[in-house]
Amino acid sequence: MTRVIIVRHGQSTYNTEKRIQGRSDVSTLTEKGRSDAAKVGKALSNISFHGIYSSPLQRAKQTAEIIHGELTSKFEKSAVVQTSDLLLEVDLPLWEAMVSADVKQQFPEDYRIWHEHPDELKMVVNQDGETQEHFPVLSLYKQARQFWQEILPHHQGETILIVGHNGINRALISTALGIHPSRYHCIQQSNCGINVLNFSGGLGEPVQLESMNQTQHLGETLPSLRPGHQGVRLLLVRHGETEWNRQTRFQGQIDIPLNDNGRNQAKKAGEFLQNVALDFAVSSTMARPKETAEIILQHHSDVNLELQDGLREIGHGLWEGKLEVEIEQEFPGELHRWRTTPADVQMPEGENLQQVWERSTVTWQAIVQSAIENQRQTGLVVAHDATNKTLLCYILGLSADNFWNFRQGNGAVSVIDYPSGLNGLPVLQAMNITTHLSGGVLDKTAAGAL
Repeated sequence: MTRVIIVRHGQSTYNTEKRIQGRSDVSTLTEKGRSDAAKVGKALSNISFHGIYSSPLQRAKQTAEIIHGELTSKFEKSAVVQTSDLLLEVDLPLWEAMVSADVKQQFPEDYRIWHEHPDELKMVVNQDGETQEHFPVLSLYKQARQFWQEILPHHQGETILIVGHNGINRALISTALGIHPSRYHCIQQSNCGINVLNFSGGLGEPVQLESMNQTQHLGETLPSLRPGHQGVRLLLVRHGETEWNRQTRFQGQIDIPLNDNGRNQAKKAGEFLQNVALDFAVSSTMARPKETAEIILQHHSDVNLELQDGLREIGHGLWEGKLEVEIEQEFPGELHRWRTTPADVQMPEGENLQQVWERSTVTWQAIVQSAIENQRQTGLVVAHDATNKTLLCYILGLSADNFWNFRQGNGAVSVIDYPSGLNGLPVLQAMNITTHLSGGVLDKTAAGAL
């Protein structure tokens, strides 16, 4: 496995002025930007990196150098920060250095396209005396793919650090997972946010997004809402550990309760979210998510828990109650199919992912709609591994074939915003936050069966 940790640069002067930065190199780190970069370095200091790559723009390069200075191992100290033009920020030549509000006023139609259909944004630029059409987002995704194709073969089985920008980081994550450029705004990157990607090989081979946009090392529980955000925020949590999780026994719709570790994970999730104002809470009808939700809600005594059957775990049918070795004996080859082409597998006397998709997404949309109608902003949703992974595919415009691209640790928290209600696209602000469980950047929860 190749582990890739991706970080966005620290706060810059243009960030504070709400200016479009693009590829301009005028902007420098603020004092907060430098301080946050040092916090990233401390958060990553127990990880050994075999390579550090940065955008050549000074706000990113300076962030990379500050992080490098905080890393502790001898190898890391001797490793130099390598810059790559393939990590340059999205190129927006006509808007560079402009305040966002002025872009909106001067280029109203292009600004609308940028937000609603970013892959269709076109800029006509003059290059070497010739007029050319430039598609900023499509070019960025091509650039990201090229970076992966050039870099991954050199680091098989190693761990590398990438320091880039909001746009290129989104494109790197999106091209790794197969997220379409039209969903460019559906994932966010906070200044000095940390992402973890695990590659099994090169681009196009299986890859897992272990976590996205962690900001807890900066003293921030969850990524902050964008200014003027009036939409709904859902905190998607996987239930705590059960004894069958620990044994890697398939539980599916058998109603196994939390074990002591699972209750402790729920308690830690509750402490982590205790200062987050919750307006509503929903759980699967099953015991393990229900108890997880109830423990979290001990800090929110005024919030009632609603149960939704559509959020229950996938029905594993005849696999339920069995260990992997037993399933392999009774249904040879099916576990391999489940791990490689999950959308093609019909659980014997159980469900397939399409059925999970249909019931869970209908429930999810109803939760969002209800929150909008009742003017509630932030809600807790506690469900299961397969349910959560299916919902993440749906949120990012992927199919059930991408099921294994997402990790969901027991007691982990993901953050999904609906800034424009159900008419606009959802935004994955953060995924699989487990720092409250492990104390570190990496997910240490046991993988376990579903």
